[in-house]
Amino acid sequence: MAAPKRGRSASAQSKPGRSLALILIAIVALTGGMFLSGNTTPRLGIDLAGGTSITLQAKADQGSAINKANMDTAVEIMNRRVNGLGVSEAEVQTQGTSNIIVNIPKGTNSEEARQQVGTTAKLYFRPVLAQEASAGAATSASPSASSSGSSSASPSTSASPSSSASASEKATGSSSATPSSSATSQGRAVTDALKADSTPSSSASASSSASPSASSSADASASAAASKLEAQYTALDCSKAAQRATAGKKAKPTDSTVACGQVSGAWYKYVLGPAAVDGTEVKKAQAVFDTQGASGWQVQMNFSSSGAKKFADVTASLAKNSQPQNEFGIVLDGEVVSSPYVQQSITGGQAEISGSFSQGEAQSLANMLSYGALPLSFKTQSVTTVTAALGGEQLHAGLLAGAIGLALVVLYLVVYYRGLSLVAMASLLVSAILTYVLMALLGQAIGFALNLPAVCGAIVAIGITADSFIVFFERIRDEIREGRTLRPAVERAWPRARRTILVSDFVSFLAAAVLFIVTVGKVQGFAFTLGLTTVLDVVVVFFFTKPLMTILARRKFFASGHKWSGLDPKGLGAKPPLRRTRRPAGPVAGPVDPKEA
Repeated sequence: MAAPKRGRSASAQSKPGRSLALILIAIVALTGGMFLSGNTTPRLGIDLAGGTSITLQAKADQGSAINKANMDTAVEIMNRRVNGLGVSEAEVQTQGTSNIIVNIPKGTNSEEARQQVGTTAKLYFRPVLAQEASAGAATSASPSASSSGSSSASPSTSASPSSSASASEKATGSSSATPSSSATSQGRAVTDALKADSTPSSSASASSSASPSASSSADASASAAASKLEAQYTALDCSKAAQRATAGKKAKPTDSTVACGQVSGAWYKYVLGPAAVDGTEVKKAQAVFDTQGASGWQVQMNFSSSGAKKFADVTASLAKNSQPQNEFGIVLDGEVVSSPYVQQSITGGQAEISGSFSQGEAQSLANMLSYGALPLSFKTQSVTTVTAALGGEQLHAGLLAGAIGLALVVLYLVVYYRGLSLVAMASLLVSAILTYVLMALLGQAIGFALNLPAVCGAIVAIGITADSFIVFFERIRDEIREGRTLRPAVERAWPRARRTILVSDFVSFLAAAVLFIVTVGKVQGFAFTLGLTTVLDVVVVFFFTKPLMTILARRKFFASGHKWSGLDPKGLGAKPPLRRTRRPAGPVAGPVDPKEA
């Protein structure tokens, strides 16, 4: 038998211990991360562990009718908000003509989910006309000014790093507007601010052709609006939840309004001008962590072309004013989440909302801004805790089915492959550990919840993983039947087995991907689990099964073809090695038998 090429053999058998060490290090690191995060068990879906059911009733107070189209749109947006990747097992569905039911698995923050599905996410950028600490706020809670935002606790907006312009953090409480200010001074500040805000439009409208009666009527109307706003601002106490709930909630984008905002635990009240930029002009929003500064979690926004122009115009106009008229309020659902002052025009179509955001708060805000506003507003009718639809018995039955299937696979491997079954069982154990750890980590990372279809996907994966081992073992046996010893048989069998395994796993992964894309709800959990375990099958076979088989091929028990190794040449019906014979130098006496040749 011709010996294999030296270079090819050395390359194929190089350092199998490195691959084993690499996958073992990965297992230890992932397991350590699982214990450090405190998520030692996978999250269970609502069909296995119960959860929270939220009933929302639609209200037609935004100029939109309650019809099937708007309700379907609302369901789609809510589903993206609470189930963005399709694996958290949250269920959003309509009930009747005006209700939406949201079922959230146990382990999810029901209050945060209720806010996400119920808020309309109306975002406006409004110029600040006046602001001060509310009556119930301590003066010391007022943040200090900071151009970088690193030392300030209040949320701020700044230009993106690619933009040369900047917007600096403001000092929300100023010495001229303190909690002790009188109602008269408050009213005078609002009046002056409204006059300053309306000056450009007034001068533009005042012309030689304007009649005295029209001018007088406009002045009277503006004076009445200013007086009403003065009264609202003077009476507003943002430290009281009841007043915060109604402050500026019904204001139109074209009207000036009052609003509340919280900074470092203290509440401040604002007078805001008409909206300069609408939140629909935000093309994309994402939560990122500032690794270069001390701003922590931020929400980066990219404006559309029209929004970028509006944002540049309003910041250029505000930069000419003195504080607080050089500030703009970022108003989300009637609440000021940030009010930075502007030093120069912010161009480039990019902006950041940064400050004292936690990761969850930043992701929640980016989520709502990215997925848009609901066509209808909703009020919460009820929030109830629901028990598991299937409960512990069904979970026990599913786990029992998986255990039976695994036991049958192991029994088949022991009977048919004998010693090689140890390799297969060790590989199955590694695959099971990786699957469990990743499911536990993904529950926290992306909200993955394990439901019965996902359990079925994991059970199917046992067969897929075992199939890869069988392909490899049968290729090795084929080489031994051809008369080769174990070490060269393993290395010659691997390239052919590798191609078959990759093609088989690619088909399985493609089917899982298509199923995940074209389906919704619980079926996505099955597809996600099937795809995950298929990828892990490739990792385990390449980095564990093959290197382990290479090492075992050097051991006497397997290399000598022991009858319990599963690689006994006699038991496999191996042929004796073929030997080449030299032809005689002289003429051939007769025809050569092709079989002998």
